[in-house]
Amino acid sequence: MSRAATEYRYEKLTWPEINDAVDLGKVCIVPCGAVEQHGHHLPLDVDLVCPVGIANGAGREIPDKMLVLPVVAYGYTGHVMDFPGTINQDFEHFMHHVLDITRSLAYHGFKKIILLNGHGSNMPNLDLVARRTNLETDAECCLAAWWNLLTVDKEFLPRWRQSKFPGGCSHACELETSLYLHLDGGNVRKDLIKSGVISFNEENSPFNWVDLFAAGPATVVSWTSSYSPTGVLGDAELASAEKGEQVYHEAVKQLGRLVTWFKDRPKDVRRDMHRKPPTFPMPWNQRPFQK
Repeated sequence: MSRAATEYRYEKLTWPEINDAVDLGKVCIVPCGAVEQHGHHLPLDVDLVCPVGIANGAGREIPDKMLVLPVVAYGYTGHVMDFPGTINQDFEHFMHHVLDITRSLAYHGFKKIILLNGHGSNMPNLDLVARRTNLETDAECCLAAWWNLLTVDKEFLPRWRQSKFPGGCSHACELETSLYLHLDGGNVRKDLIKSGVISFNEENSPFNWVDLFAAGPATVVSWTSSYSPTGVLGDAELASAEKGEQVYHEAVKQLGRLVTWFKDRPKDVRRDMHRKPPTFPMPWNQRPFQK
């Protein structure tokens, strides 16, 4: 059996084995995170540890179907720069960074790519990266935040979550703290775990509120320090390693299901609807129309 069929870590393959992985039609998982504050009790690497842990967990389950790339470690965190330790990457640099990765994968022959995000503020940027990958290469790319994998089974979160909605699961909260306790509990400052509120959530406005799983229709996203003095957004005191283990297994299971579905899904067929062919190339960097 080819090494490519049993190895899920992209960087552990040789270049001939990459050719084998392409032949196997493997799905590439690109974990994307950030280095930023997570309160007094969690290290700066929460948004790295969580998506990488889940991606590797799925890779160990179905190594014949997927490859996990090294994590994109720096994300868009400008709004958190009032908290020491946070590293911000300009949003355009970040998008071009990830797009360079997806384009490289497509060039080598990988046609299915999943961006597995671990940092909330990366989401709009990564959504554009996925869209541009689909328009500018012949690969297909989709975006999934690891926490949204927990919504696939509609019964999981209602029976798991104890924190209030909205706000109880937002940042360094019941959810992130629980998963980190499971994945790397020795680095949690357990004596410093303390819940925190999002001040604008306390206004009870129907428009301006936030939670990891939803947001108001007109939420003001500004400096984190303006609505949290500690950087903890949610009910961290409700976290436990046991809860984190449940989250880990659910997210790994659903990522595996996503990979299995996406791997063999037929590609959507593009159609040219012009009555007459356009007389000049599309005015941005896009793959030419192919019949």
